[in-house]
Amino acid sequence: MKININTIPDEGLELREIKGRNWLPGALAGEAAWDFSLEEVIISCNIKKVDKTIFLRGAVETTVHTACSRCLETASLPVNATFRYTLVPTAMEGREEIELTAEDLEYGFYEGETVDCDPLIYEQIVLQIPMKALCREDCRGLCPRCGANLNLSPCSCPDREVDARLAVLKQLKRQ
Repeated sequence: MKININTIPDEGLELREIKGRNWLPGALAGEAAWDFSLEEVIISCNIKKVDKTIFLRGAVETTVHTACSRCLETASLPVNATFRYTLVPTAMEGREEIELTAEDLEYGFYEGETVDCDPLIYEQIVLQIPMKALCREDCRGLCPRCGANLNLSPCSCPDREVDARLAVLKQLKRQ
Protein backbone atom coordinates (compact mmCIF):
# COMPACT_ATOMS: atom_id res chain seq x y z
CA MET A 1 0.00 0.00 0.00
CA LYS A 2 1.66 3.16 -1.22
CA ILE A 3 0.42 6.59 -0.22
CA ASN A 4 1.26 9.82 -1.99
CA ILE A 5 1.65 12.35 0.82
CA ASN A 6 0.45 15.20 -1.42
CA THR A 7 -3.00 13.58 -1.74
CA ILE A 8 -3.70 13.45 2.01
CA PRO A 9 -6.41 16.04 2.80
CA ASP A 10 -6.26 18.23 5.92
CA GLU A 11 -8.97 16.18 7.65
CA GLY A 12 -7.02 12.97 7.06
CA LEU A 13 -7.56 9.89 4.95
CA GLU A 14 -9.33 6.64 5.84
CA LEU A 15 -8.08 3.60 3.93
CA ARG A 16 -9.19 -0.01 3.92
CA GLU A 17 -7.44 -2.55 1.76
CA ILE A 18 -7.59 -6.32 1.42
CA LYS A 19 -4.42 -8.06 0.29
CA GLY A 20 -4.55 -11.55 -1.20
CA ARG A 21 -2.60 -14.60 -0.07
CA ASN A 22 0.20 -13.86 -2.55
CA TRP A 23 0.71 -10.30 -1.37
CA LEU A 24 3.69 -11.00 0.90
CA PRO A 25 6.16 -12.46 -1.62
CA GLY A 26 5.45 -9.63 -4.06
CA ALA A 27 5.61 -6.91 -1.42
CA LEU A 28 8.94 -8.00 0.03
CA ALA A 29 10.85 -9.27 -2.97
CA GLY A 30 14.51 -9.59 -2.10
CA GLU A 31 13.92 -9.72 1.66
CA ALA A 32 14.95 -12.60 3.90
CA ALA A 33 12.94 -15.80 3.62
CA TRP A 34 10.02 -16.33 5.96
CA ASP A 35 8.71 -19.63 7.26
CA PHE A 36 5.00 -18.83 7.32
CA SER A 37 2.14 -18.13 4.96
CA LEU A 38 -0.81 -15.79 5.26
CA GLU A 39 -4.46 -15.82 4.42
CA GLU A 40 -5.91 -12.60 3.07
CA VAL A 41 -4.75 -9.55 5.00
CA ILE A 42 -7.29 -6.86 5.92
CA ILE A 43 -5.72 -3.47 6.59
CA SER A 44 -7.59 -0.42 7.79
CA CYS A 45 -5.85 2.80 8.68
CA ASN A 46 -6.24 6.49 9.29
CA ILE A 47 -3.57 8.77 7.85
CA LYS A 48 -3.06 12.39 8.84
CA LYS A 49 -0.43 14.86 7.75
CA VAL A 50 0.89 17.81 9.70
CA ASP A 51 3.47 19.72 7.70
CA LYS A 52 5.77 16.90 6.51
CA THR A 53 5.03 14.52 9.39
CA ILE A 54 2.69 11.61 8.65
CA PHE A 55 0.64 10.03 11.45
CA LEU A 56 -0.47 6.51 10.61
CA ARG A 57 -2.85 4.61 12.89
CA GLY A 58 -4.59 1.38 11.98
CA ALA A 59 -5.27 -2.31 12.36
CA VAL A 60 -4.32 -5.49 10.54
CA GLU A 61 -6.22 -8.78 10.53
CA THR A 62 -5.11 -12.08 9.03
CA THR A 63 -4.32 -15.68 9.86
CA VAL A 64 -0.72 -16.89 9.89
CA HIS A 65 0.09 -20.50 9.04
CA THR A 66 3.40 -21.80 10.37
CA ALA A 67 4.89 -25.04 11.71
CA CYS A 68 4.06 -26.01 15.28
CA SER A 69 7.18 -25.91 17.47
CA ARG A 70 6.36 -29.26 19.09
CA CYS A 71 4.82 -31.52 16.44
CA LEU A 72 5.66 -29.73 13.15
CA GLU A 73 2.02 -29.81 12.00
CA THR A 74 0.53 -26.59 10.64
CA ALA A 75 -0.43 -24.08 13.32
CA SER A 76 -3.00 -21.44 12.36
CA LEU A 77 -2.62 -18.27 14.39
CA PRO A 78 -5.13 -15.40 14.14
CA VAL A 79 -3.59 -11.94 13.99
CA ASN A 80 -5.56 -8.90 15.13
CA ALA A 81 -3.10 -6.10 15.75
CA THR A 82 -3.34 -2.36 16.03
CA PHE A 83 -0.46 -0.10 15.18
CA ARG A 84 0.59 3.50 14.98
CA TYR A 85 3.57 5.15 13.40
CA THR A 86 4.89 8.65 13.08
CA LEU A 87 6.75 9.01 9.81
CA VAL A 88 9.10 11.89 9.11
CA PRO A 89 11.25 12.69 6.09
CA THR A 90 14.57 10.84 5.95
CA ALA A 91 16.85 11.90 8.79
CA MET A 92 19.82 14.10 8.18
CA GLU A 93 23.09 12.26 7.73
CA GLY A 94 25.75 12.56 10.38
CA ARG A 95 23.39 12.43 13.36
CA GLU A 96 24.96 11.03 16.47
CA GLU A 97 23.91 7.60 17.73
CA ILE A 98 21.33 7.60 20.49
CA GLU A 99 19.70 4.87 22.51
CA LEU A 100 16.13 4.15 21.42
CA THR A 101 13.24 4.09 23.84
CA ALA A 102 9.99 2.13 23.41
CA GLU A 103 8.32 5.32 22.18
CA ASP A 104 10.98 5.72 19.48
CA LEU A 105 9.98 2.39 17.92
CA GLU A 106 6.80 4.01 16.64
CA TYR A 107 8.82 6.38 14.47
CA GLY A 108 9.91 5.77 10.92
CA PHE A 109 11.25 7.60 7.92
CA TYR A 110 10.11 8.07 4.37
CA GLU A 111 11.80 9.40 1.28
CA GLY A 112 10.28 11.45 -1.50
CA GLU A 113 6.56 11.98 -1.83
CA THR A 114 5.41 8.37 -1.41
CA VAL A 115 5.13 6.30 1.77
CA ASP A 116 5.24 2.51 1.33
CA CYS A 117 3.24 0.93 4.16
CA ASP A 118 3.86 -2.73 3.17
CA PRO A 119 7.03 -3.10 5.28
CA LEU A 120 5.19 -1.60 8.26
CA ILE A 121 2.29 -4.03 7.85
CA TYR A 122 4.71 -6.95 7.47
CA GLU A 123 6.48 -5.83 10.67
CA GLN A 124 3.21 -5.79 12.59
CA ILE A 125 2.31 -9.29 11.40
CA VAL A 126 5.72 -10.70 12.33
CA LEU A 127 5.53 -9.10 15.78
CA GLN A 128 2.34 -11.08 16.44
CA ILE A 129 3.88 -14.49 15.72
CA PRO A 130 5.02 -16.13 18.97
CA MET A 131 8.58 -17.45 19.29
CA LYS A 132 7.21 -20.96 19.77
CA ALA A 133 4.01 -21.31 17.78
CA LEU A 134 1.73 -24.17 18.85
CA CYS A 135 -1.01 -25.89 16.87
CA ARG A 136 -2.97 -26.12 20.13
CA GLU A 137 -2.23 -25.47 23.81
CA ASP A 138 -2.07 -29.15 24.77
CA CYS A 139 0.16 -30.23 21.86
CA ARG A 140 2.12 -33.31 22.96
CA GLY A 141 4.80 -32.98 20.29
CA LEU A 142 6.96 -35.72 18.78
CA CYS A 143 8.46 -38.77 20.48
CA PRO A 144 12.17 -38.03 20.95
CA ARG A 145 13.05 -41.64 20.06
CA CYS A 146 10.92 -42.64 17.09
CA GLY A 147 9.57 -39.25 15.96
CA ALA A 148 5.89 -40.29 16.11
CA ASN A 149 3.36 -37.51 16.47
CA LEU A 150 2.03 -38.05 20.00
CA ASN A 151 -1.12 -36.05 19.22
CA LEU A 152 -2.27 -38.74 16.80
CA SER A 153 -1.43 -41.84 18.82
CA PRO A 154 0.96 -42.96 21.55
CA CYS A 155 4.19 -44.46 20.27
CA SER A 156 5.36 -48.00 21.04
CA CYS A 157 8.74 -46.98 22.43
CA PRO A 158 9.66 -48.58 25.77
CA ASP A 159 9.63 -46.41 28.86
CA ARG A 160 12.63 -44.20 29.12
CA GLU A 161 15.69 -45.64 30.74
CA VAL A 162 16.94 -43.67 33.71
CA ASP A 163 20.45 -42.35 33.38
CA ALA A 164 22.60 -44.32 35.84
CA ARG A 165 24.03 -41.06 37.18
CA LEU A 166 20.54 -39.93 38.19
CA ALA A 167 19.31 -43.25 39.64
CA VAL A 168 20.10 -42.00 43.15
CA LEU A 169 17.53 -39.23 42.74
CA LYS A 170 14.82 -41.78 41.97
CA GLN A 171 15.49 -43.45 45.32
CA LEU A 172 15.10 -40.10 47.11
CA LYS A 173 11.67 -39.62 45.57
CA ARG A 174 10.46 -42.95 46.96
CA GLN A 175 11.45 -42.12 50.56
